[in-house]
Amino acid sequence: MKQRGKFITLEGVDGAGKSTQFQVIADTLQQRGVSFVTTREPGGTPTAESIREILLHQPMSAKSELLMMFAAREENLQNIVRPALKEGKWVLCDRFTDASYAYQAAGRMLPKEWVDMLADFVHPDLKPDLTVLFDIPTDEALKRLSEDRDRFESEDRLFRERVRLGYLELAKQEPERFLVIDATRPKEKISKELREMFQTWG
Repeated sequence: MKQRGKFITLEGVDGAGKSTQFQVIADTLQQRGVSFVTTREPGGTPTAESIREILLHQPMSAKSELLMMFAAREENLQNIVRPALKEGKWVLCDRFTDASYAYQAAGRMLPKEWVDMLADFVHPDLKPDLTVLFDIPTDEALKRLSEDRDRFESEDRLFRERVRLGYLELAKQEPERFLVIDATRPKEKISKELREMFQTWG
């Protein structure tokens, strides 16, 4: 029986530079010869990508947003994440359920118990092996965003601050799973640190 692959997630507020470093980690794993797949949330599959478009651009209630996030997550898990892990491949995922705790629970101020319940329903048996959290002060992150912003990037400063603090609280609760990166540093330094780490991690 094949050993389950590693499940790595990347998290952080919009503007933290997560996408750039996602590619650095993927390139490092490829150079190392690790068999892996990449995906993102919301998204990953055609159905989940359709849900992503609605989530990013259509107005909706906070409760609908939470439910749609988990609908997209189930599609991603069913079609990409679980099959890959079962085959022994690693999965590198841009956001996962920690994002729902940060954005929908902390940011939208929905009860954390609702996220607990949905996580228990959709993936009671699965948690990331490692979560890389890119942390950056709210005002600094705002400066990095382009003018063309989606629904989440257009939120006010207080919402974004709640999201950031929500992420930091998660990292505090599970320090063994989270690697917190100071995203205010030059991206070349962050890339070097991640390359060195992922040449041997796992």
